[in-house]
Parts: sequence; structure tokens; C-alpha cells
Amino acid sequence: MDHRGFIKSLNSEQRQALTGKSDAVAFRYLALHWGLIAVVGWLITERVWLWPLLMVVQGVLIIFLFTLLHETIHRTAFATRSLNNLVARICGLVILLPPDWFRYFHYAHHRFTQDPDRDPELMTAKPETTIEYLKHLTGVPVWIGQVSTLWQNARGVCYDRFVPPDASVALRTEARWMLAIYTALVVISLMIGSTLLLTVWIIPMLLGQPWLRLYLLAEHARCATVQNMFANTRTTLTSSVVRVLAWQMPYHTEHHTYPNVPFFRLAELHVLMKGYLQETETGYMTFNRKYLTALSNSGK
Repeated sequence: MDHRGFIKSLNSEQRQALTGKSDAVAFRYLALHWGLIAVVGWLITERVWLWPLLMVVQGVLIIFLFTLLHETIHRTAFATRSLNNLVARICGLVILLPPDWFRYFHYAHHRFTQDPDRDPELMTAKPETTIEYLKHLTGVPVWIGQVSTLWQNARGVCYDRFVPPDASVALRTEARWMLAIYTALVVISLMIGSTLLLTVWIIPMLLGQPWLRLYLLAEHARCATVQNMFANTRTTLTSSVVRVLAWQMPYHTEHHTYPNVPFFRLAELHVLMKGYLQETETGYMTFNRKYLTALSNSGK
């Protein structure tokens, strides 16, 4: 059975149960995630013992706002649409990823998953040598790409084929507002002589990006370039801590198979479909160790 056959096999009661959203659950996750960022940020500002190490923790917490952004652009995090939109804008601002643009990018990825000609995620090739892998982990190509996207959108010269022509004005406005806020924050920091932005946001985010790269690589790398979601997407069986941090997105095949299912119900969906999964891994470090070993064994 492929993913389409599986969806058809679900009865109406199962579909209704799986797609039910909840503001309350989302707020609990949000309070935990944003609360940890606030607490760790405060500890850094207080220069507690070993505070530089906390910058890595802070960076992981901040950069994994990507997974919350992902849920909110799907509008499956909260039951209330306006809350999804608001939280998406905040998360996008924090990690330099314009949410409206990302929504077009990500929806195209869902429509054409692992299609070499139409999946925008494949516009940037996965690492095929050890050097490329290490470069990928630095996150430098990602930062360059995001800054370039933001700048081009602000100039009104977005040529991404997955963006509809009538969206250019909205994307330009979004990018200009983001750049205006960044500029204001920098100016204020310089005026008052504060390094707060550097120590609790910018430097931690740079330190956290490699961990997000390790995580995201497992979602589709080395999966088949076919239409069946059971084969072109990977579910990673990891700890509950990682699942909460990543808003349950380690259940990635489940998410691609049935995108309308909110994050907190993906475990239920996993139980129903785990017998059909063709790509699974037992952990992110395990996946990356195998990936790097394969590159080394191939002489690359």
C-alpha cells in the first residue's frame, strides 16, 4: 500500500479524530519552548558559571523555532488561524526566514516531494562528499541563502518559480518590515552600548544551526525519488525530548502522508501506519553517522 491507499483506508471517524486541532496543546508547547529560551537567555545575561556553554543550548532552542514556524505555516499548530499567523511571523523574524515566502516554498515541497525537477528543497543538493557534509553542517550556505532571499524579496525581484506572481507585493512588504526591525534593533543596541543581541540571540543562533542541519538532513536524504511518501520521506524514532523540541516532526513520513494532522496527533497516526513505513532510522546521530560513513567508504 502506498500513502494514497493508506489515506483512503481511513474511515471518517479516524480522519476527524486525527485532524482535530487544539489551541490549549499548542500553548503548552509554546510556553515550554519560549519559556526555556527566556530562562536560558536570562542565565546568559547573568553570566552564570559556564554561561558560554549555555549559548549552545540557547542556540538549539532558538534555531528549532524552525519546526514551530513549519507547523504554523501549515496552520496546524493552533486551532485559531490568527494565532498560527502571528506565531509564524515571530518565529520567522527570529530565525531570518520570511514566513509567507517559506509557506510557498514548503507547500511546493509537499506537492513535489523528492521530485528532482520540482521540489524546491532539491534545488540545493544534499552533501555528496565529506567536505560538502562538513560545509553543510556549518549552516553557512543556509544563512547566505536566507539573507539573499530576504534581500531579493525586499527589492521586489523574487523569481522563485514556486511563488505566484500576485504574491510579490506581499513578500516585498514582509521582507521590508523584517529588515526594518533588524535595523532598529541594531541601531538601538549601538546607541545604548548593549551586546545583548549578540550573546542571547545572534551568536547562539549561529552555534545552534549545525544541530538543525543534522536534524533536517534525516528527513529526505538518501530517500527514493518516487511519489510514494512511505518511500521518499523518513521517520526518525528518537527520544521524547527531541520530539517535543521539534514539535513532533521526527514523525516526518506521517506528516507528509497526512499534512492536515496537527503535530500532537502524529504519534497516533504513526501507530496506524508504522507497518507501511519504508524509511525509518533509530536516531539522528545514528543517521548522520551512517551518512558520513557512506561518504567515507565511497572515497568522497
